[in-house]
Amino acid sequence: MSTRATGGLSLVRSDFAGQPRWALVGSGALGHVTTDHIRTGELEAIPVDQQELRALVENVMDALERYGASLASTPGGAGWLHIQHVPVRRFVTEALRKLLALDAWEPFASTPAPLDLAPYEGRVGLRSSSSREYLAYTVTWSGIAYLLGAAAPHNPTRSAQLRNRTRASTANTDPSPLPTDLKQRDVLALSWTSRHADTLMPVLTELERDGRSSLLLDLATDPAERCPAPTGTGIDLRSAPSDLFTLSGTTEGLPPRDDNHIVRVKGHDVQLARLVMLLSVLLETSGGCTQPSWRTILRAESWLDGVLAATRPHTVLLSNDTSPLGALAAHAAERHGANTVHVQHGAWTAESVAWPALHSRDIVVMGERDVPLARAWMRHPDAAVHVLGQPRFDALASLGRNAQRRYLEKVLAPGDRRAPARIAVWACQPFSPAHLKAQADLLLDGLSEADGEWGLVIAPHPAQGADAFSALLKRDGGLLVAVADPRVGARGCLAGADVLASAYSTCGIEAALLDVPVLEIGMPGERTLGLAGHGLATRCHNAGDVAEALSALRVPGTPVAKTALDAVCRSRGDSAAQVARLITQRAETSARSSDPVHHDAPSAACASPQGEGVPAR
Repeated sequence: MSTRATGGLSLVRSDFAGQPRWALVGSGALGHVTTDHIRTGELEAIPVDQQELRALVENVMDALERYGASLASTPGGAGWLHIQHVPVRRFVTEALRKLLALDAWEPFASTPAPLDLAPYEGRVGLRSSSSREYLAYTVTWSGIAYLLGAAAPHNPTRSAQLRNRTRASTANTDPSPLPTDLKQRDVLALSWTSRHADTLMPVLTELERDGRSSLLLDLATDPAERCPAPTGTGIDLRSAPSDLFTLSGTTEGLPPRDDNHIVRVKGHDVQLARLVMLLSVLLETSGGCTQPSWRTILRAESWLDGVLAATRPHTVLLSNDTSPLGALAAHAAERHGANTVHVQHGAWTAESVAWPALHSRDIVVMGERDVPLARAWMRHPDAAVHVLGQPRFDALASLGRNAQRRYLEKVLAPGDRRAPARIAVWACQPFSPAHLKAQADLLLDGLSEADGEWGLVIAPHPAQGADAFSALLKRDGGLLVAVADPRVGARGCLAGADVLASAYSTCGIEAALLDVPVLEIGMPGERTLGLAGHGLATRCHNAGDVAEALSALRVPGTPVAKTALDAVCRSRGDSAAQVARLITQRAETSARSSDPVHHDAPSAACASPQGEGVPAR
């Protein structure tokens, strides 16, 4: 039987010498197979218990911590698993999801047996994603067989797709020289996505109004995610060295040799040395600022140490201290004696984070409902939680609704065409193509069934490429559909919409604050922001739910209570000023409140924010 993958792989029962076995074979060789078999694509589509999956991930990560956390560290003492925890955890989740799907397939569950891999298939590959930059690593099914103990003499670690990625030269391992004109600054802030920039810049502006200076490090590797130039002279904007995120290569200390250390995953023995072997691919391949290689981390630590030594800030300000760059920055700040302040830039749910850990001392959250999560996730021994809202929402009150409505109408009906009477905006996330299509079908079918004439404007996530929606624009049905300019996005047009739909975009909170109706879409069990539970959205599991919710918008509803909004996001138009005040108070005194949760801070004088409507910035 040929094992060449024609049309993908299938799992086939292939008993040998009277003993049950399973093998991965090319699906093109299934014509005469009479034993139990299933295509791997169908196997991966089998639903798994998400709560069980999360518990297993915790167990495996704990075992991985005990087994290999000390295998490699930066010169500053940051361990590889601490810094790279988020991409590692995502990879482990992918592997365990496949193991649970395997156990959920009845023929295998009734006859569990060794699994033979497909020769020459790489053990680590990439999943499809609509994100422009993020590398969605996954373990292949041959990789699963390898984790369970199968010999793999002819299987490369990387798939052909990963092997074909262009790798920059690693000959230059010396840190790039620091700029010679760096001056002492009160605050050092780090940003590598547009959401970080939009959250941090209002705070830095308020600090400048109070006579405080800051340095904003733009670490984005995607041009669309870079920080806009600051308007004030008290904010210095610098970019990372151009070659910082191009490094790849092996990681000293990883991977270990095969040994007898295993972690039990239901009925399977997963070999930890082999798991680390597969994880080393993530550390050796540069995935930009979101998934930097280990060599990039080493270079970044040295460069960041130099910046901190030159600027001597009293505060390091972050919007993410959990993913690799954020964890590295928080670790470096502690070594340099700087206070760390984390400002929540997106909505949280118990399942929304890749790693439930916050490393900063001061944690600024949007609303009351975020306090228990922040308390559960905080790792700093002196951590305090502050309910101060979201700085980038300060400008919502002054958004130009009429200008945004005109933009939506122009996008849907350019020229002299007539725009639809009612317009929905879909705030997307960078899901896989299949997930995007499922959400699009649910939403478009619901819009078609609803009363009245509807059009849809798709607002890509900042990390998505516009080509992710090409197929949706060709869909038949007569409904007007258009894609917003990525530079505008959902934030730049939601104020002009009749309704905003999303699974868990933070734009849902912005829409609720603007009294724009919100639909939380997705199949039952799919994660949402949970706004429906606060009476701020309608949960829609199918097209019928969408049509019913849209038709009901014709009837005036009950105004949303301020307490419901405050639970999700405290919004007074002064969040940036309150965060700035927190930073300066921390710098001026070491006194700590006996209550670790601080609500509305004393107001600080600040100028009224000016919203621009379209575009978002």
